[in-house]
Amino acid sequence: MSSAPTRRRPPWLLWIAVLAALLVAAPLVSVGTHVFSGGTGDTWAHLASTVLGDYVASTLWLCAGVGLGVAALGVGAAWLVTRHEFPGRASFEWALVLPLAMPSYVIAYVYTDFFQYVGPVQTALRAAFGWRKADYWFPDVRTLGGAALMFTLVLYPYVYMLARTAFLERAGGMIEVGRSLGLSPFRAFLRLSLPMARPAIAGGVALALMETLADYGTVSYFAVQTFTTGIYRAWFSLGDRVAAAQLALVLLAFVVAVLAFERVSRGGRRYHDTTLRQRGNPRVPLAGVKAAGAVIGCVLPLVAGFLLPAGLLLRMALTEGDAQFGERFFVLARNSMLVAGTTALLAVALALLIGYAARIHRGPVTRWAHRVVGLGYALPGSVIAVGVLIPVTRLDHALAALIGELTGHTPGLLFTGSIAALVYACLVRYLTAAVQAIDEGLGRITPNMDHAARSLGLSVGQTLRRVHLPMLRGSALTAGLLVFIDVMKELPATLVMRPFNFDTLATQTYTLASDERLTEASTAALAIVVVGLVPMVLLCRSIAKGRSA
Repeated sequence: MSSAPTRRRPPWLLWIAVLAALLVAAPLVSVGTHVFSGGTGDTWAHLASTVLGDYVASTLWLCAGVGLGVAALGVGAAWLVTRHEFPGRASFEWALVLPLAMPSYVIAYVYTDFFQYVGPVQTALRAAFGWRKADYWFPDVRTLGGAALMFTLVLYPYVYMLARTAFLERAGGMIEVGRSLGLSPFRAFLRLSLPMARPAIAGGVALALMETLADYGTVSYFAVQTFTTGIYRAWFSLGDRVAAAQLALVLLAFVVAVLAFERVSRGGRRYHDTTLRQRGNPRVPLAGVKAAGAVIGCVLPLVAGFLLPAGLLLRMALTEGDAQFGERFFVLARNSMLVAGTTALLAVALALLIGYAARIHRGPVTRWAHRVVGLGYALPGSVIAVGVLIPVTRLDHALAALIGELTGHTPGLLFTGSIAALVYACLVRYLTAAVQAIDEGLGRITPNMDHAARSLGLSVGQTLRRVHLPMLRGSALTAGLLVFIDVMKELPATLVMRPFNFDTLATQTYTLASDERLTEASTAALAIVVVGLVPMVLLCRSIAKGRSA
């Protein structure tokens, strides 16, 4: 008796994955094609002869400062909490990730107000010592070095989290072997733990550098000439989209260089633990001066990166705050949540379909789609905005002309005149976060569940809806939450692509701070930080549960 023919799996999941990859790749293709289209080149020639060198130098120095800073803070903090025992270590282990909730442009505004001439620090110094302005020198925070410091304070948790995991996964037996060979704890760290954790550290530094390259609010407010500020200036001040695309392409070269740095830093190295001791890693007890030094080493980045700026924001919001707080503030919050919520829902839905397509259709097409979707997070928001706005604007005008000819009524700009284009840009930027969260959830579901469902006659769609979705609720919630928070903080793409008279908490914070109305900006900035605390609290709970004894 011959067996029944196997029913061919429907390709609709595969087509969705390919379509998502094409949508993510479209802005990059748009930027590349417009570099060589039209234009006289006068703007580019002017930029090349005047400010292009400054853009390159500033970007390189900024990346160097941030890379060294986040590596030093992140690795140092991770080494202290994983290999030493001192008062408060358990609390510091999870609290050190809190600065990630503080957007870099918010901390830049806060510290500018804190350290400016009429701020509390210099005012207290003059009152205490009777100084006048000409009697002392105080460093200016609004410099390239100050910008590097701001980025370091909020981005070091990327390195800290990855380095901490790497240090914990390397068994205590490896360190004990080093100690038995006469190595001190510090030399064992330099010669054993640090080389073994190098790939993780390089990955954390790469993430921090990509965030630095994508920033607009901090560098713009500090008047640091980078490619992001140049793209914004070329588009809005000079009105030259080709020059903006050319600058965006150069910025992409920096992103590619960062990714290449991360890959080269790995160097194909693989470290395998053969000690069979994955838990109970011994910590060196510290007492006296050493314990105090460890506490100070953990307190300083936590206070400077989160507690102090959050406290200053709260004080400003309560004492002065936004004079328009009320209906205007709730409109801003509604706009922010509308864009973030819509993007999060679409991202989770697409991530579910893309992840499930990779599970069902294992082949080069789905692998290619996954890799292309992953490019979105590596693209700065300003690059995505330029890549989206150019073709979408043309599509808007073509549709308006067509509808006008057919109906005699011009509908206006359907995409750029609404939040549709902005949501698309944010979706391209942050879809990766949702896909990674869903992939992790799907990876925990055994393939036997699929086989059992199919043996009961369920189709691919029915298996996804009735079997996998209930098991992926936690992963889907995490994915949506991550995308929601990222979009709430997104500034470059929102500034470029928001419809007329459509402001969000991020753009309101930037606008008020740019007008030197820092205390009024505190209300919207504090709201962004509070929303950002939600995933940080969840992450802290995860770290606390997975803490090594």
